[in-house]
Amino acid sequence: QVQLVESGGGLVQPGDSLRLSCVASGRGFGDYFVAWFRQGPGKEREFLAGINSSGSYTLYGDSVRGRFAISRDNVKNTAYLQMPSVEPDDTAVYYCAAASRLTLRNGMVPATSLEVWGQGTLVTVSS
Repeated sequence: QVQLVESGGGLVQPGDSLRLSCVASGRGFGDYFVAWFRQGPGKEREFLAGINSSGSYTLYGDSVRGRFAISRDNVKNTAYLQMPSVEPDDTAVYYCAAASRLTLRNGMVPATSLEVWGQGTLVTVSS
């Protein structure tokens, strides 16, 4: 099983671009479906984006579709979330997670379907 560590968060200004990284250790990262979630203050954990093991298929949550982009580099055992032009509402703890297979429910990836989670990285968007 893999272990996941996120990085790249911090305090940024509205309109800034940010790229989060999720580095995996352990065996078999290239076999896992990877997803990004976030949890804002007082909010439930929200699915943002997912990518299949080869990187050939991606899907996005409604709130970030067309804004954020997920990608992965299986040679580097790393997944990314590109966040151009962040907004104050993007303030949250961002988590990456992995599963041995993709599960969809109503077109979304349920958090309960992910087997491994990172510890999260805090993104604060404020002027």
